[in-house]
Amino acid sequence: MPTQSRPYIGGQAVIEGVMMRSPGSMSIVCRRRSGELVVRERPMAMTAEGWRKLPFLRGVATVVESLKLGSGALRWSAELFEQDLREEEEEQGNPPDAAPRPPPPMSPMAVLALSVVALVTQDTRDAGPTPSFDGEKGDGEKGDGEKKGSPLLAVLPIVFAVVLFIALPQLAAEGVNKLFKLGLEVTAPGYQAITGVAKLSIIVGYLLLIRRMAEVRRVFQYHGAEHKTITTYEAGEELIVDNARPKTTAHPRCGTTFLVMVALVSVVVFSVAGAFFPHLPGGRAAQFLGFFVLKLPFLPLVAAVTYEIQRVFARYCTTGPLRALLWPGFLVQKITTAEPDDAQLEVALGSLRATLWRESVLEAPAPVDRTFSGYGELIADPGYARA
Repeated sequence: MPTQSRPYIGGQAVIEGVMMRSPGSMSIVCRRRSGELVVRERPMAMTAEGWRKLPFLRGVATVVESLKLGSGALRWSAELFEQDLREEEEEQGNPPDAAPRPPPPMSPMAVLALSVVALVTQDTRDAGPTPSFDGEKGDGEKGDGEKKGSPLLAVLPIVFAVVLFIALPQLAAEGVNKLFKLGLEVTAPGYQAITGVAKLSIIVGYLLLIRRMAEVRRVFQYHGAEHKTITTYEAGEELIVDNARPKTTAHPRCGTTFLVMVALVSVVVFSVAGAFFPHLPGGRAAQFLGFFVLKLPFLPLVAAVTYEIQRVFARYCTTGPLRALLWPGFLVQKITTAEPDDAQLEVALGSLRATLWRESVLEAPAPVDRTFSGYGELIADPGYARA
């Protein structure tokens, strides 16, 4: 089948699993500790209306919706993981009639790290309206079983990202400016260039740090499995482990590449914005804080411009000498991806098969969660086997 006639596929790694999505469907497959594969697949709206197709505006919508979709998938996979921990604890001697005890909580650093993982492992392409994960209704409606999360848990990762990737780089640039007595204004292009270098250094350093965490490294392995599977699909090859195994773990539409490009684009955007920034009374501290606050409304613009640039790079720079433009992102992807084993490839391939099945069926049954004893049973399913 010609690659052009096939639906676009994007994805994201989650805890012990992979989410895949197409224009009309999405699925998550997670492997339980028992070896079982749990499949959750949902339909998605296939069209984007009006403004959602416009350049720059589509970038903002895509980033927001991808984060929402990815965070929901990550949360669902975490619930399965916690359920496995509870069952494992019971098997180790907890009396059957005793009240269930909660699993050991992840450390605060692990929780925040996984929120960043949701960004660096996602695909940056149009996702469409976001389906619900807990109920059966989508695109903003809540199903009967949907749980409302704590507002603090929703806001904390955002605050953490702003501090880590905006406030801290600017603070680092201020330190360099004072240490070397450069005398740069906070709005100067040179100051923004130092901020951009600091931002890239912080991103790389933070990713190297969290990669050392066992739960994060496992997600990075599934990230590699997701990339190998999508590359196999885009090559028009059969979706089997033998075809996916030799593929590269790098992909031009990766969220890691997007994050690297954001750091570079922000230098240009904030340099231009700085030219129009008024001189505030109150000295250096007022200028520093004022410019930090000024940056916040420009974040959607930075994301929109970066999205359009990455879109062009992914389309025209994947082969030939222009591929060098993708190397910075590919280098950082060496941190956020790891070589998967065959069992992890099976999860990614199963997720893609489930997504393609629902995409191909106009009147598919109502979405339900399904459990398979293993990969062999999943690919023996009449629907998934045809994908």
